[in-house]
Amino acid sequence: MFGKLSLAAIPFEDPIVMGAVVGSTLLGLAILALITYFRKWTCLWAEWLTSLDHKRIGIMYIILALVMLLRGIADASMMRSQQALALGTSSGYLPPDHFNQIFSAHGTIMIIFVAMPFLVGLLNIIVPLQIGARDVAFPFLNSASLWLTSAGAMLVMVSLGVGKFSKAGWSGYAPLTELQYSPDTGVDYWLWALQIAGVGSLMTSINFLVTILKMRAPGMTLMRMPIFVWTALCTAILMIFSFPVLTAALTMVTLDRYLDMHFFSNTLGGNMMMYANLFWIWGHPEVYIVILPAFGVFSEVAATFSGKRLFGYTSMVYATAAITILSFSVWVHHFFTMGAGPNVNLFFGIATMIIAVPTGVKIFNWLFTMYRGRVRITTPMLWTLGFITTFAVGGMTGVLLAAPPADFVLHNSLFLIAHFHNVLIPGALFGYFAGYSYWFPKAIGFPLDEKWGKRAFWCWLIGFYLAFIPLYILGFMGMPRRMAHYDNPAWQPYLLIAAAGTVVILVGILCQIIQLIVSIKQRQTTRDVTGDLWDGRTLEWATASPPAAYNFAKIPTVHDIDAFTDMKETGVAYRKPNQYQDIQMPRNTAHGLINGTLAFVFGFAMIWHIWWLAIASALGILFAIIARASDDDLHCMVPAAEVERIENARYQQLTAALNSAAGKPDTSGMFSAGGNHDK
Repeated sequence: MFGKLSLAAIPFEDPIVMGAVVGSTLLGLAILALITYFRKWTCLWAEWLTSLDHKRIGIMYIILALVMLLRGIADASMMRSQQALALGTSSGYLPPDHFNQIFSAHGTIMIIFVAMPFLVGLLNIIVPLQIGARDVAFPFLNSASLWLTSAGAMLVMVSLGVGKFSKAGWSGYAPLTELQYSPDTGVDYWLWALQIAGVGSLMTSINFLVTILKMRAPGMTLMRMPIFVWTALCTAILMIFSFPVLTAALTMVTLDRYLDMHFFSNTLGGNMMMYANLFWIWGHPEVYIVILPAFGVFSEVAATFSGKRLFGYTSMVYATAAITILSFSVWVHHFFTMGAGPNVNLFFGIATMIIAVPTGVKIFNWLFTMYRGRVRITTPMLWTLGFITTFAVGGMTGVLLAAPPADFVLHNSLFLIAHFHNVLIPGALFGYFAGYSYWFPKAIGFPLDEKWGKRAFWCWLIGFYLAFIPLYILGFMGMPRRMAHYDNPAWQPYLLIAAAGTVVILVGILCQIIQLIVSIKQRQTTRDVTGDLWDGRTLEWATASPPAAYNFAKIPTVHDIDAFTDMKETGVAYRKPNQYQDIQMPRNTAHGLINGTLAFVFGFAMIWHIWWLAIASALGILFAIIARASDDDLHCMVPAAEVERIENARYQQLTAALNSAAGKPDTSGMFSAGGNHDK
C-alpha cells in the first residue's frame, strides 16, 4: 500500500539528521502555536495563502527563499567544518554518504530554491509597479507558480528525514543518477523537486513576459522602461527558452529510472555526455537568469543613491540583450575536458570571453553613474559597492577558466568552486539583499534598520573573502572539489581559514535576523507615510508604502525614463485625479494552493512508488484545474468611493509628513485635482 515507504526510511540511527529533523519540527510547531495563539489563521488564509495580489505573492516568495537560505547555509557550514577536520587519521564527523548528500542538496537549494524564489519575489513586488500596472497579466498563474515552487522546496526538506537526498551532485551527472548507481530514493527526490519547481518557474516566465509587453502604462515605450524591468524581460525570455530543455533532460532521467530506458546509460545506445550538454544548455542561461535581475537592482540602487540618472541607459539595455543571446553559446565551457576537440573548445572559449564584454559595460556604467553624484552610503548602496569590487575578481577568474588549457588544469578543483561562488554570491545574492533592503519599505511600509544592515553587509563581505579566496589557492595546489577526507596537511590551514569565513557569514545572517526584529519593533516610529523614502526615480515610489491592492488609483502617463523624477520636477507627482472610477481586481482563490499541495503529494508518491496515491493526486490536480476553469466569478470590484477614501487617507498622511518636514503649512497646491504635464 505504501510502496517502498516504511519506518526504515527514517534514519533514527543518525544523530545529526535526527537532530535537524527534531529541531525543524519543533520550530514549525512553535510557529503554528503562535499563529493559533494570536488568532491569525483567518487572516493568514484570506489575505495571504489564497491571495492573488502580486505584492503578497512576491513577499511569500522571498520568505520561502530566506527559509531555504538558512538550510543552504547550514549545509555549507557542515561541509566547511567537515573539511577543516578530516585530515589524515581523522575522518571528521560526517560519513562520506552524508557528505555527498549535503553538497548535492546545497547546490540544488541555493540555485533552485533560494536564488529563483528570491528573484521571482522581487519581480513580483516591483515590476507591475514600475510599469504602472495594477497586477500581472495572469494573477492565478502567479499563485500556482508560487505553490508549485513551494511544493518542490518541501520535497527537498522532507528528504532530510524521510529517505535520503541525491548523492550525485546538484547537476546530477549521468551515470550517477542511473538506477544502477543510485538505487535509493535520493535521485528521485531531486528529480521531482526540480520538475515541479521548474513548471512553476516556466509559468512565471510566461506571466512576466506578457505583463511587460502588454501592460505598460501609457507613454512607457520599451526604451523608457526602467532597467530592472528590462532585466526582468530578458530573464523571462531566458527562462522560456531554457527551462523546457531541463524538463526534457529530467524527463529522460525519470524514464531511465522508472521504465528501464537507456537515454543516459553507458549501454544499449545511451549517451552520458548528452545529459551534460542538455543540463548546461539550461544551466548556463540559468546563471544569467539569477544574475540579470540583480544587475537590474544594482542599476536602480546606483541611480537613486547617486542622485542622478543612470549613466549609459541605452548601452545598458543593449548589454543586457547581448548577455541574453550570448548566454546560449557558452555551455560547453562547463566540460572542456569531455574530449570534443580543440575546434569546439576554441569556439566556446572565445564565446565565453566575449560574454564578459557586456558585463564590463555594465560595471563601467554603474561606476560612471556614481561619478560626481551625491552618493549616499546606505545599506543597499553598500551591497552594490561590495558587488562591484568582488564580482570583478570572479569575472577575471571566469575569463581565465574560459581558456581550455587552463580549464584542463583547474577543472573539478576548488578553484572552480571559488570562481562560481565568486560570481553567484556577489552577483546574485548581494543583488537580492540590495533589493530586499531597498524595496522593503515599499513592500512592507517601514524601512529596515540601517545600523544592523551595515553590520550584516560587512560580515558577509569579510566572510566571503575569508571563505573563498583560500579555495582559489587550494585549487592551484591541486585539491579536488567534493572531498570528505584528505591526506595532504598543506591544505588544512587554508580550509581552516575558509571555515572561519563561514562563521563570519553566519554572524552576518544573525545580524540580518536581528535587523528584521529591530525594524519590526521600531515600525511605528519609522513608518514610511510618503511612499518615497529614498527619493526614488521610478513609478513604484509614486504609490503608498505599502501600495493599495490596486497599486494606482489612476494609471500614470509616462514621459521620461525616470518617470517619477520627471513627475516630481514638473509638479504632477502628487496631483489627485479629477474623479475616481471603479477598479476591477482578481478575486482571491485557494485553487493555486490546492494545486501546489497536490503536486507535493504527487511527487512524494512517485518517489516512494505509492501508485494509488500518485494517481489520486494527479486526478486531484486535473479536477482542481477544471474547477478553476469553470469558475466565472474571478473578479471583484473596488468601488470608486472606496478608492477615494483610501487615496484621501493617503494624501492626508502625506500632507502631514511633508508639512512636518518643512515646518510650515502646505500652500503649494501639490495635492490639488487635475493638472497637466508641462515641460
